[in-house]
Amino acid sequence: MHGVIELLADNNFGDTRPNALAGPTGLVIILLMVAATVLLIRNMNKRLRRLPDSFSNQQAPAPAEFHTEADAPEKDAAEPRDGDGTAKT
Repeated sequence: MHGVIELLADNNFGDTRPNALAGPTGLVIILLMVAATVLLIRNMNKRLRRLPDSFSNQQAPAPAEFHTEADAPEKDAAEPRDGDGTAKT
């Protein structure tokens, strides 16, 4: 019974290695992430302050001569056709 308690009380969390840097390395990583988050929030706030108070709801006018292929008339529509669908020459 005494051996089981010693086995359970043994420290098996990985910090028993000599020259282990898990604690300090984790701290440095967390501090870098906090610094990056603070800098990103500051940058976002600066950009949000530059935006206008409101945006106009007006759409940009479409060009008057805007046509797609679907809107364009077919070039061959005026040519007479034979029974097989080819143009007469």
